[in-house]
Amino acid sequence: MKILRPISTLVCCLMWTASAAAQTSPPPSGAETPAAASKPAAKPKAKPPAAPKKPAATPGPNATETHAPAPDDPNVDLVFGAYQRGQYKTAFNLAIKRAEGGDPKAMTMLGELYANEMGVKRDYAKAADWYRRAADGGDREGMFALAMLRLAGRGGPVNREEAVRLLASSAKLGNPKASYNLALLYLDGQTLPQDVKRAAELLRVAADAGNPEAQYALATFYKEGTGVEKNIEKAVRLLQAASLADNVDAEVEYAIALYNGTGTPKNEAAAVALLRKAARQNSPIAQNRLARVLVNGLGTPMDKIEGLKWHIVAKTAGRGDPMLDEALAELSPEDRAKVEAAARRWLGTK
Repeated sequence: MKILRPISTLVCCLMWTASAAAQTSPPPSGAETPAAASKPAAKPKAKPPAAPKKPAATPGPNATETHAPAPDDPNVDLVFGAYQRGQYKTAFNLAIKRAEGGDPKAMTMLGELYANEMGVKRDYAKAADWYRRAADGGDREGMFALAMLRLAGRGGPVNREEAVRLLASSAKLGNPKASYNLALLYLDGQTLPQDVKRAAELLRVAADAGNPEAQYALATFYKEGTGVEKNIEKAVRLLQAASLADNVDAEVEYAIALYNGTGTPKNEAAAVALLRKAARQNSPIAQNRLARVLVNGLGTPMDKIEGLKWHIVAKTAGRGDPMLDEALAELSPEDRAKVEAAARRWLGTK
């Protein structure tokens, strides 16, 4: 009996992020509980803001936070090294000298420091100015960061047309984050005409470059046949790749595929291990699924105390489950106390 079933499509939960190093993991999509029937998969309804989630119209509050560019230019090694060590004032002092000498990557670093209040007071106008200079100097990270500021209306008015141009230029220079976020705009259908095939092409570029959010999004496209020919095996391979990069939602969906043997050989032990990992990363869906397999001893030794601990944790995050409520109610007072104590320890409450 297949206890775990696939989660609904990701495209109904695409969101933006402006991290110049990697997008944040997407929030869990609304999957059904393991023994429940699958909900109909949602078709792409894009609206941009922060990594996999229905792209919303404006980027979220963290949409302009970026991570400094990797030092592929040896001239910025010292700057980047100081940044990585958290020595932001040192990074600023080194970067300003490089930037005044025309180093575009140092300019992007200055934009990063100003945008995120690292070693200097936050100043989006100065961040946008430095990102602009970096973009004019051909730095793809500067282009991407400035595009995200333009979408958020920080450091200047919202300018979606300019943002699109900057994302396109950054994508042409091989920036997978730019390709990913440009794909979201094609899904959005507001800034650009909605074009799911073009979105799929851009997601493929970003996925091939190792972007885990793009891998997760493209996996959903293949699973649903959105913009590409439906192909469960390709979807599962992409989920596997994204899960290896610690994309929590991909871990959950790949675990489900492994548990059911959908598009990949069945491996319940590996599935449960992935659910444990995702549960510890605070995925309510993973916590719920893990609770179910532990309480029922499905693919793993039965452990009602541990399983119902995860049920309480998931329920606290809004992931209720009537069947598990019943199991909790059937425990002896002693075991119920153990469950509640374990849940409190995890949640950090007394």
